Formats: sequence, structure tokens, C-alpha cells
Amino acid sequence: MANNTQDTSDLTYLVTLKTIQETLKRDTPLEESLNALLKILAQDMEYVRAFMVIMDPKTENLKLSLTYSPTQIEDVTYSPGRGVIGRVFDSGESITIPRLSDDQEFLNKAFGRSEEELRKLGFICVPVINRRAEDQEVIGALSVDVPLIPADDLAAHCQFLEVVAGIIAGHVAQLQEEMAAQDHLFTQGMLAGGADATPPKDFVAASKAMRLVLRQSRQVAPSRATALLRGESGTGKELLAEAIHNSSPRADKPLIKLNCAALPSELIESELFGHQKGAFTGAFQNKRGLFEVADQGTLFLDEIGELSMDAQAKVLRAIQEKEIQRVGSEQSITVDVRLICATHQPLEELLEKGKFREDLYYRINVFPIFIPPLKERREDILPLAEHFLTEFSEEYGKEVKRISTPAIELLVMYHWPGNVRELKNCMERAVLLCEEQVIRTYHLPPTLQSAESSATGTNLSFGEAVAKFEQELLVDSLKKTGGNMLQSARDLRVSYRIVNYKVKKYNIDVKKFSQAKKKSKKKEM
Repeated sequence: MANNTQDTSDLTYLVTLKTIQETLKRDTPLEESLNALLKILAQDMEYVRAFMVIMDPKTENLKLSLTYSPTQIEDVTYSPGRGVIGRVFDSGESITIPRLSDDQEFLNKAFGRSEEELRKLGFICVPVINRRAEDQEVIGALSVDVPLIPADDLAAHCQFLEVVAGIIAGHVAQLQEEMAAQDHLFTQGMLAGGADATPPKDFVAASKAMRLVLRQSRQVAPSRATALLRGESGTGKELLAEAIHNSSPRADKPLIKLNCAALPSELIESELFGHQKGAFTGAFQNKRGLFEVADQGTLFLDEIGELSMDAQAKVLRAIQEKEIQRVGSEQSITVDVRLICATHQPLEELLEKGKFREDLYYRINVFPIFIPPLKERREDILPLAEHFLTEFSEEYGKEVKRISTPAIELLVMYHWPGNVRELKNCMERAVLLCEEQVIRTYHLPPTLQSAESSATGTNLSFGEAVAKFEQELLVDSLKKTGGNMLQSARDLRVSYRIVNYKVKKYNIDVKKFSQAKKKSKKKEM
């Protein structure tokens, strides 16, 4: 269809279907998978737009939920029987329109199509039918805009989309159930917000990946299901566990934490389940375990992969039977504890090696949440750095206001093997060293710096180091003034001639700062 007249080959159909099936098999949230599917359809089949509507189970209206389009569109709600999409939903039959401008009933305003597009585009809409239901109910519709093509080609694309709709019907039905469950939780007042609600205190989520993590945490919080937080050390698993607990019905009950790697294996059981007086040398009195302390609340077990096999068996019993036994006692104690576990280890490998119980693995892996490393969500680096800057400035009574542009570049370029924990330590050190109102490159740890990016490299002479510092001050000032060299001269308390000379000397592009400021103003408007 590259020339709007060529038939799409059977091979293209098959390759696209295979890609769609592989996309749906991935261990990703349903909405994300369906969004990826729409993108594949639009790109592989050269559709101008691809979008999907799913019936809102609460209102029984069609709500525009997912789309892939080069133009921004507004959120629109359809009623069954209204418009082309409504007719498809009402009848359960596909509809093709060779040219949009020929259909008077078409709701062009819903998708912001211009009059020119209406003359140049055709339209296909197929129902998404849940055939597992007794009455084979229509639960949504899949639609695409296509360039003008012959009627036979339009019919072929319609048949292809009907096959796609059949493949995704189960996933759409599952997403519909999630929508119904989500609405129920909102009605009961059990969720504080939607997918993009305000993050919990001290939790920074600027990137799409972390917003997804927050959304998943809100989905599991109201239940008593066991959550398994996975990710590298330092990514914020403990903070996420706190967020889940605080959004749960147990928020007014205790949240008890234990790092299973912090204690030797022989002491872990006593810490978790308690012990009776005389159970072992040094047990001079009865002791309550953390399962008892966390009764009616939440127990967070960090690094659960470090538990011994005996301890794993007892944790499994506590989950299944809601009972524990203190070390040295035969009496069972009933406990009601919501468990949140975390690990940076690949538990699947521990299973294969016989170091982790398979039954416990399936018990704690009810709702896994993966927190990506900081290097894979660089949009979070600057907001996190600024958050820690404010936190430590207040803690140490300093008036550090911001981070210089070169220092920001170092923070963003660094690979952060220690993740958020390393960034936090880095900013604490920078605030302690800083004696002015701006964090500069030389306040950052040597691990972030190189001879090329800072004035601390051993290969730099004194003159070169001074020049680096001078250039940093000048760039920082020009960014602040939007490329206004006269204002920068005033701020730096030097003459305009010197600023102009230094700009030419260091080959600084002043225009980019003024353009950046203009773009910033446009966004504010």
C-alpha cells in the first residue's frame, strides 16, 4: 500500500500477525501490549491511524481507550448505536467506508480529521467479540484509517483486521475486567488516584516506567495478595513497599521490615517467628517474632532469596495456614499478615539450583512488580537529584538552590551502578561540600567525573582547569538569561566585551540558549 494502489502481500499479513502474537506473549501490562499492537498495525500495514475502543463495563458506553496516531486527539465517549463505531458495536458486524467524506454520519470531529483527510482516507472498523461469553458479546471495536484503495483491497484489509480482533479479544476482555475492578475500588474509596495520580511522599516518578510501577502498586495495594518487588539493589524497593502498605486497608497497622541478608541463617527463624525461653543458648526469655508483631499489618521481607530452606518452609506455612510456631514451642499461633517480598536475585535460577522452594516461589509471585534500574529511566535522574538537593539542603541548613548545567550533564551521562541509593549519597556529599547556592561539577564524586568533563582531571594544567571552570560559569549564566550576553555580563560582574570574547574563545553557541528559552515560554503558554 506504499503507493496507495498496491495490494499488501500475504507475507506482510503473516509477518504482522506473527509480530502481534509475539507482542501479546510478552510479560507486559495489557494496556501497554495493546498500545504496542496498534503501533505495529499502523507501521507494518501503513495505516494512517489505528485505534481501539473498549466498552466501559460501568456505564455501558464505548470509551476511547487506546490509540496510535501522528496527531493529538481528544478523549471521546461513544454510545452503542451512535456513529460508525457505535453501529459496529450495536450490530457486531464490520463496516468499511471507501472514502470518509462520502459518509455523512461519520464523526470526524472525534479524531480531529481535516477536510482534506476526509477526502483522502478510507475507514475500516471491526468488532472485538468475546466468544467465550454465552451470547458472544461485543466488548469493543478495532478501527483504522487507510489511504484510498480499491474495494477488493479494502475488503482484504477488513478480513485481516477481523483476524487480529479475534486474536486480541481475550486480552481486551481481561482489560475490561480490570477497568471494572478499578472502578469498583474507586467507588469503595480504596484507591487514592488513577494511573497518573500524585506519587506518594518521597517517591519520584517522572518516567513512563516508574509511572507504570506506581500504577501496578496501586492495583495490588487494596488486596491482601502477596507482592514480589524485583529489581537491582538501590532501585527503591523498600520505598515502594511503604507506598503499597500506606495505600492499603492496613495503613493504620504496623509495617514491619526485615532484610533477610542482614542476619545469619541461624538467627533468621528466631527473628521471624520468635522463640520460647530456653529454646537455645542465650534464650533467657520468650520473644515475639516479626510475624506476631506485624499481625493485622504488613511484613516486608527484603532479599527473600537469602532465606534458608527451613525458614522458607515456615514462611510458606505462615502464608498458607496463617499459623506460626515459635522456635522451641509446639503451640501454633494464628497470625493475619500481608506479605510483601523483594529480591534482586533471579529466583528462577535459585529454583533450578534447589536453593529456593518452588511452592514458596509461586506463593509470593502472585503480583510481581519490576523496578527498572536508574540507567534505564534517565528521565528520573534530574527530578531525583533535585528532590535530594532540597532534602539535604534543609537537613544541613544550607541554601543550595540548584544544579549547574555541566553538573546536570554529568549526572545524566553517568551509568549509576548503585541506582537511586548511589544518587542519593552523591547529592548528600555535594550539598555538604557546596559553599555557594549552586552544585557544580567539582562538588560531585570523582567517579562521575573525567578529565574531559570537569576541572579535576590530573592531565589538566592549572590554566586549563581555570578555563574549564570559567566556561562552566559562562554556560550556566547564558542558560539562565536565555542567551542574553549583556545580562550575563551584569550577573557575572564583568564587561560585555569580556563575555563576548569568552563566548568566541570557547566556541559557545549562544543561539541555542535563546531558542531553549523561547520553547520553554511556549510550553508555559
